[in-house]
Amino acid sequence: MKFVDYVTITVKSGKGGPGSSSFRREKYVPRGGPDGGDGGAGGSVILVGNKQLYTLLDLRYNRHHFADNGQAGSSAMKSGKDGEDIVLSVPVGTVARNTDSGSVIGEILEEGQKLVLAAGGKGGKGNTHFKSATRQAPTYHQPGLPGEEINVTLELKLLADVGLVGLPNAGKSTFVASVSAAKPKIADYPFTTLEPSLGVVSIGEYESFVVADIPGIIEGAHEGKGLGDRFLKHIERNAILLVLIPVTSEDIGAEYRILRNELSSFSNLLSNKHHVVAISKMDLIQRDEQDEWLKDARSQLPDDIRVFGISSVARTGLKQLTSYLWDAVKVQREAEY
Repeated sequence: MKFVDYVTITVKSGKGGPGSSSFRREKYVPRGGPDGGDGGAGGSVILVGNKQLYTLLDLRYNRHHFADNGQAGSSAMKSGKDGEDIVLSVPVGTVARNTDSGSVIGEILEEGQKLVLAAGGKGGKGNTHFKSATRQAPTYHQPGLPGEEINVTLELKLLADVGLVGLPNAGKSTFVASVSAAKPKIADYPFTTLEPSLGVVSIGEYESFVVADIPGIIEGAHEGKGLGDRFLKHIERNAILLVLIPVTSEDIGAEYRILRNELSSFSNLLSNKHHVVAISKMDLIQRDEQDEWLKDARSQLPDDIRVFGISSVARTGLKQLTSYLWDAVKVQREAEY
């Protein structure tokens, strides 16, 4: 299924039904009082979070959503029927914005969470509400209130615990495939990953965390170069960032600085996130030379950054790295609660 993380839709809530102007009429009650019922409320357009979804694809091909109007009230104080709501299921992590003003309407962060995009108009009151001691037979009744029409931009930001950051062909997809059941496309050429993907890393029998693999970043990505900054937003919500740099890099320190600069240029939030570095593809180095090579790699990186050497193919160093990531994720989760 095609991954769609950005779509604009038009939503319109229903208008409220008018109240009724009616009087009780029975054989032996020639002058019955007012008995007009209230109009029904218009239907609303509502978003609801669904963990089974991971794309906004359905909404790309169905961009207009108009809820039903409320029905008019009637005699005998019968209220009109409310208009039916339109409920749109979206992935958890969806942000809704007013397209015209750019303001955030709200975010869907949990399964089953609801967000009203356009509230239905309130139904009008029937003339029975306007009876008084001095006005026994009011004919006035309220019209229903109009609905709302709004253009809404929906933007999906993947919710994951760990976000992978690296230049193209750094080994991110191979890492995800090695530590989870995810099966991203893997090949030995740049930009193999064209769409974000998620993998669940199991720790023990009952605990796990989610890792997000996004397309590779290149220098100037925050300005739209390469695949651009479209996918950087997906790691804004991650608890921790894992920076992958392959042993084949000509300059590990320079590559690290490029990645850090792209993150900080895109968002202060990303620049301040806790991150660790994994030197990938260590299987390309002779086993007896790996320790010395890794020591040299660490010397090119800031002293306060934790550095791991891993090989997703040989499956070495993965347990130590995932254990560290899990500890960092737990700290973040505890801080949130």
